Amino acid sequence: MARKLVTVAGAGLAGVALGFLADPVSGRRRRHELRDRATALVRRGGRTLGYEARGAGAKAYGLKQKALHLRERPKPEPNDATLKQKVESEVFRDARLPKGSVVVNAEHGVVVLRGEIERPELAAELERRVRTVHGVRGVENLLHPPGAPAPMHQAHS
Repeated sequence: MARKLVTVAGAGLAGVALGFLADPVSGRRRRHELRDRATALVRRGGRTLGYEARGAGAKAYGLKQKALHLRERPKPEPNDATLKQKVESEVFRDARLPKGSVVVNAEHGVVVLRGEIERPELAAELERRVRTVHGVRGVENLLHPPGAPAPMHQAHS
């Protein structure tokens, strides 16, 4: 019984659709409109599929790059001029540090800090920060407070 009802309802809907599209007055316009809407739907679906495919490709490429670069490649040791600039750039990035009163030199990978600083504990802080820069083999800290004599060169640490 239910099967018969579904068949009759389906046939009725098919008849209505056929009458709607075969109507002698507006049928042609309706058929063209249906065709235009169907092709637009296919085009939009194709574009969306293209976007999704490109997105999936980009995501796969990103995952591949992450897997290739799990470990950082060893960097070459910088020359003294580059090391000096790197120390100045990385250590004195903090605006609270006395950039102008500290002279930075690099000699064979050993960074020499010279100048007067306001607080003695700042000398230890600057030395600690300089040691963390890639390429620094040692630090010679010749920083001193105003009025105190400048320390003499020490053995490289």
